[in-house]
Amino acid sequence: MGKSNRCKAKKQSYISVPSQIITSLSSSSLQSLLLSPKKAHLNSSFFVGHNYSCRRPRVCLSALFLFVLVGLLRLGWNVNTLVLCSQSFGSNTGKVGERDHQVLVTSQLQSPRPLHLESEFWKQPDGMGYRPCLELSAKYRKASEAILNGRSKYLLVVVSGGMNQQRNQIVDAVVIARILGAALVVPVLQVNIIWGDESEFSDIFDLGHFKRVLADDVRILSSLPSTHVMTRPVEEKRTPLHVSPQWIRSRYLKRINKEGVLLLRGLDSRLSKDLPPDLQKLRCKVAFQALRFAPPILELGNKLARRMQSKGPYLALHLRIEKDVWVRTGCLPGLSKEYDEIVHNERRRHPEFLTAKSNLSYHERKLAGLCPLNAFEVTRLLKALGAPRSARIYWAGGQPLGGKEALSPLTREFPHFYNKEGLALPGELEPFANKASFMAAIDYIVSEKSDVFMASHGGNMGHAIQGQRAYAGHKKYITPNKRHMLPYFVNSSLPEAEFNRIIKELHQESLGQPELRSSKAGRDVTKYPVPECMCKRNKTT
Repeated sequence: MGKSNRCKAKKQSYISVPSQIITSLSSSSLQSLLLSPKKAHLNSSFFVGHNYSCRRPRVCLSALFLFVLVGLLRLGWNVNTLVLCSQSFGSNTGKVGERDHQVLVTSQLQSPRPLHLESEFWKQPDGMGYRPCLELSAKYRKASEAILNGRSKYLLVVVSGGMNQQRNQIVDAVVIARILGAALVVPVLQVNIIWGDESEFSDIFDLGHFKRVLADDVRILSSLPSTHVMTRPVEEKRTPLHVSPQWIRSRYLKRINKEGVLLLRGLDSRLSKDLPPDLQKLRCKVAFQALRFAPPILELGNKLARRMQSKGPYLALHLRIEKDVWVRTGCLPGLSKEYDEIVHNERRRHPEFLTAKSNLSYHERKLAGLCPLNAFEVTRLLKALGAPRSARIYWAGGQPLGGKEALSPLTREFPHFYNKEGLALPGELEPFANKASFMAAIDYIVSEKSDVFMASHGGNMGHAIQGQRAYAGHKKYITPNKRHMLPYFVNSSLPEAEFNRIIKELHQESLGQPELRSSKAGRDVTKYPVPECMCKRNKTT
């Protein structure tokens, strides 16, 4: 015979497969093909070795169908999607968000996302040439000599709250010491009544580094000198919010000059966010350069970050969906009536936990953008912004109300989902057990080193990382535009493609681009370091 009658497979760019054929396959068959794809031999030996011939139509059709599947795999078609869909439709989703889950499953049946859209998600914003810029004025430098040589005034501070809240207060403590021309005794970390963490400053932060970085700005002492140990400090408990340097001097300078020691507590938001340029630069210097984590924390945090980086870019999520967050914000998790009742009961027992705007109903708070995003909302937002299913996600935060059930929309859509407990090897986290500040610091490190970061609801950690990423060159930081996007989440008639287009449009300017602090009074320079702490430099300089 001149030509063999054996079938020859032809490569195709696009292949359409009837859904009836796809659904007839079992999940295990699809999984085995996905996990162990073997290159198809396109020569006749494939058929000869298996005694297949085109003279047997049924056998030939079966072989052709296998080639179609292999072709789909080679084209990057997501067979896992089919498996997930068949499992989702075949199982009971339970009490939580059944309609929401079906929306996710339906969206997964769409065509695979083009590679250029997946890579677009990891694209970094234009930093517009801004770089750290902390040059201090001649007046500031001249005053430093007298301040650093002074031996008569000492400032003691006690900082409270969680680790990130304490960071903010330490920053302001350094600035207040500079305003008063006093030496700063290493801040005391108040034992947290919620977590019972008794860590000291040097347990969390690198004290030697802290002193060295600030050596030209403020004297930092580990303890009061013996000449002042018996001095009874002047204690101030009622510092108003957002006071100016002039207020600090008029209120405290005479007293600290007379007594020698001043004790301040509860510095959270006590110092104004709008300070003279030199003091704003000092704030940035403390936040972005001086406050480095202690070596053991830094070592483990960097190790976990490298594990996340080992297989490409990753996204860090700060999920604020713990019970105390729902209680304090006056919001509901949207899981079930059972969990809503848990939040309501806790709020009734402790009405003081509810923070600000208590006159608003839950729905009013939600539409005003005052509530954390739940896992389903985070999932839809990430998908709309182009996050690929293969994205590796590190999630920071405490245990969510509802446990794994609360996270299921995320884990189902993004299976590569990790936290510090999942990344750490046996025994690595043991030295930090029951130390909330240590754990928060590790979350901070891994999140800050991510390619993309997003917080589900503001907070001290989110704000600190936003500033840190800006200072590092404006690494991508997604700020959910909750107030404007949530009405589209509840519009079930909106096609998925249109929903995605709208969400992308709403977030065009919320991806970590440079944003001037001076455009809005009262913003924290450690969150918006442009223009006081960052400037554009000529390439030649």
